[in-house]
Amino acid sequence: MWSDVESSEDYLNFGEVSDLAVDILSAKNILPISIGIFGNWGAGKSSLLKLIETKLEDDEQDYIVINFDAWLYQGFDDARAALLEVIATKLLEEAKGDKDLVEKGKGLLKRVNIFRALGLAAEGAALFAGVPTAGFLARGVNAIGNATDGLQNEDEYTEGRAVVVDVKNEFDKTIKPKESKTPPQQIHAFRTEYEEILDALNKPVVIIIDNLDRCLPANAIHTLEAIRLFLFLKNTAFIIAADEEMIKSSVAEHFKGSTDRHQLDYIDKLIQVPIRVPKAGVREIRSYLFMLYAIEAKVSDDKLSELRIGLEKALQQSWKDEPITREQVLRLIGYDENSDLGQSFERVERIAPILANSPIIHGNPRTVKRLLNVIKMRVKTAQRREMPINEAIITKLVIFERCAGADATKEFYSAIDREQGKPNFLKALEDKNESVSLPESLNQRRDFINEWCLLEPKLSEIDLRPAIYLSRETIPLGSYVTGLSPIGRVALESLSKTKRVSSPAAKKSLEELVIEEQVPVMEGLISHLRNVSDWNTQPEGFAGAFILAEYSSEAAKVFVRYLSSLDKSHPWMKQMLKNQPWYRG
Repeated sequence: MWSDVESSEDYLNFGEVSDLAVDILSAKNILPISIGIFGNWGAGKSSLLKLIETKLEDDEQDYIVINFDAWLYQGFDDARAALLEVIATKLLEEAKGDKDLVEKGKGLLKRVNIFRALGLAAEGAALFAGVPTAGFLARGVNAIGNATDGLQNEDEYTEGRAVVVDVKNEFDKTIKPKESKTPPQQIHAFRTEYEEILDALNKPVVIIIDNLDRCLPANAIHTLEAIRLFLFLKNTAFIIAADEEMIKSSVAEHFKGSTDRHQLDYIDKLIQVPIRVPKAGVREIRSYLFMLYAIEAKVSDDKLSELRIGLEKALQQSWKDEPITREQVLRLIGYDENSDLGQSFERVERIAPILANSPIIHGNPRTVKRLLNVIKMRVKTAQRREMPINEAIITKLVIFERCAGADATKEFYSAIDREQGKPNFLKALEDKNESVSLPESLNQRRDFINEWCLLEPKLSEIDLRPAIYLSRETIPLGSYVTGLSPIGRVALESLSKTKRVSSPAAKKSLEELVIEEQVPVMEGLISHLRNVSDWNTQPEGFAGAFILAEYSSEAAKVFVRYLSSLDKSHPWMKQMLKNQPWYRG
């Protein structure tokens, strides 16, 4: 099994991209600057950030590197104040040994506490007085004194007053009356104190922000808004990793009515230099799999390093040279083709093109790693039960499940059950018989299935019933949707619990769902509905699928295919589907 964490080792030839980022940061007179590391969820942004940080540590220039995980603070703190505190705390740490500088650092940290206190006061005032918030620094000290107006009873007043007094005490402790300033003055003072500390330290600051993909839109925007406080401050650089589409959807959610142009303008003002994570092609995925299988085989650290360097050099020369051969790769680490690792590498050669080119997997490193973990889990279960199936068969079936989709997988596995483990059409497809007839759900994925059938091992002569029994027991059908992004998973969870087609929450969850995830989310909903045994009343999740079908024409096609297998004579279903354009087609 492989852990799903970022790596400081380069398995995907990201080295050249990280070098580019470091070259930009080290260029003369380039700071201040903001760099965006853009890529889909799971594309390797966090690993690329790790590589950049490692190279900054090895650079001749001494940098102050500050890491901020935006997701870590979600739900526990104001993202804006949290970012300011992380930066101020790091600068205070760097100032140790210089008494005057330490005092300036403490002053900077106190000012962050004031920002937080004012933010809490505003939220508290809104909670107690029943008015909308305007965010941190949007209200002055006068709001604190009036925060308890309008409370309805003595208990509410006592509790509310206690909170507001605590906030006001915090303000009084950190700012003397004569120092009280307006919000713009507070921000200007913070920027001035920050630059004074940086001048004294005489080191550039690089602030690395990760996991914006995982944040809810409000938190993502709050973090980006905090970054604006530091933009164009000398000797400061930001590196922000995010899915560009996620930022656009967050901007659209936060600034209602904004157009695509406004959303792009917002990003352009925050990100001066966009760098996109390269899409992993067949060679990159092949090298990535070689590394993962070598790690799983417990190849020694020194040999792993030789393997990584050899693969990296081969990828860098791929514009003019043939790919490094499997035999050469095995020689680098001292293994032969007959070893277990040699057999794993042979399997890599077969599956890498599908994993890289499938429109469902699209060479996404995180999805690839999760697929391998599913395979390993099934292999271990099969071994414990002494089932007559090997890793190659399991690998091929897992790829089918992920790439063909829930409907096609259900039809394929049903055919295996009906035909004693050996579907007739499988033999025809392996023999490249283009005229063979397939059920509709399989025919929809015909191009993929034709390519998949040619993968070794051939399955037409194998009783596949143990394999599909294992897959159904260890991984529920349709569970490949665990490869969804956090936004996709939130949408799936919301829709699967929806009971009404008018649900505002369900419709809101679709506003942030990218096009590429609309069909996988629908397939996840269908997988959920397959567990329903009583259709006399509308089951939970049906309304969610209905809403998604209204929203997405591609998802609607998947839902309509599923509906064709149901008994639609139930009054509630007939009423819902009547006159629906996406259903009548």
